[in-house]
Amino acid sequence: MPEAWDQRVVGQSIMSGTPMEAMFGGAEVDPTSVEGASNLPYAIPHHRVGLHTTSPEVPVTVLWWRSVGSTHTAYANETFLDELAERAGADPVDYRLALLKEHPRHAGVLLLAAEKAGWGQPLAAVGGKRRGRGIALHESFNSFVAQVAEVSVDEDGSFAVDRVVCAVDPDVIRAQMEGGIGFALAAALYGEITIEDGLIQQSNYNDYRVLRMPEMPVVEVHIVPSAEAPSGVGEPGVPPLAPALANALYAATGTRLRDLPLGSKVAV
Repeated sequence: MPEAWDQRVVGQSIMSGTPMEAMFGGAEVDPTSVEGASNLPYAIPHHRVGLHTTSPEVPVTVLWWRSVGSTHTAYANETFLDELAERAGADPVDYRLALLKEHPRHAGVLLLAAEKAGWGQPLAAVGGKRRGRGIALHESFNSFVAQVAEVSVDEDGSFAVDRVVCAVDPDVIRAQMEGGIGFALAAALYGEITIEDGLIQQSNYNDYRVLRMPEMPVVEVHIVPSAEAPSGVGEPGVPPLAPALANALYAATGTRLRDLPLGSKVAV
């Protein structure tokens, strides 16, 4: 089991220079830069998160994206957790559960998503394609979400996301989870902004790819029975999707994916 976790986040501050900067409360750290990392739920004895904020003079404006800081921290955390589980020779679900004994709500969504997805059971073959499952877990805006992604990979490396099983606590609107999963899948596959000579190259949906209707997987949303107070619902469906997808693609291909967006093909 891990003894220490040392994580460094590098990026521009979202809040600096905006009216929201007052939320810092005089602190030097932009809390939106480290959310999802500073509150890591896993029981690791030594935990340190550092932040390097790049110069505010960088001439590229950054603002909020659906799930804010949790978008990048969830991907880093949950793909790395899978790597640790593999090093330990442990099942990814069992490994997480062993580190979540003090966090029953995290464990609850993890167990429900795994159960509903048939975790541990062989995936049915589809025309000779390689198949894989991946799981990820994240808390954002006081809501707890676990997702299992199932993928099929062709011989040329092209892949399809067949199914996403989502568990959420507390009882919130299924449609928000479904919409968040679609948004997150589009971002995980295609959401790239490129800059040339200081100018953004993408102008509209003709050159900024979004998810097409035939690409949307089957989505199942399961709600953990809860008497807890209501919490965020618009954004928490996003962070677990990309790491669950990357972990599923590793299960199918043996290739670790460390850069986003993933595109529509993986190395074979």
